[in-house]
Amino acid sequence: MARNIEIKAVCHDRRATRERIEVRAGAAVAELHQDDSFFGCTTGRLKLRDFGNGRAELIAYERPDTPEPSLSSYTRVETDDPAGLRATLTRALGCWARVIKTRHLYLAGRTRIHLDQVERLGDFVELEVVLEAHEPPGDGRREAERLMDELGIEPTDLCAIAYADMLAAKR
Repeated sequence: MARNIEIKAVCHDRRATRERIEVRAGAAVAELHQDDSFFGCTTGRLKLRDFGNGRAELIAYERPDTPEPSLSSYTRVETDDPAGLRATLTRALGCWARVIKTRHLYLAGRTRIHLDQVERLGDFVELEVVLEAHEPPGDGRREAERLMDELGIEPTDLCAIAYADMLAAKR
């Protein structure tokens, strides 16, 4: 199972944040359009991430709802039939949320930096520090905290819950 240390934060000034990210990571390596469908499950979360190009990933993950840098464990499986898989999973498990976003992906060493524009929510920054198989989570937390300082992410900007939960709370 893959693991990383993650944070999500509100982005108050997209232009300034993008400039700070680019100083550390260079230009974005990709602009991704993502349509995430969340399904009912008994452990963690299950989402289908549709890239809009005939490709998608089914991702099962566990992460606590906490604002500080936290451990996320996940598995991913690729599919070339996003619509069929979404329909099947919706029928079997129910789809409780859809999150549509444009993500600019940056790489700073082993850390994936996402500058997200989420429909109905606004702008956010995510950090994902990829951990080695037996690496202690504390190493990744320290790296995430260092990057937060460099990018001007304040503790008050951190989000405890996922985009799907934020959208569900707005309903």
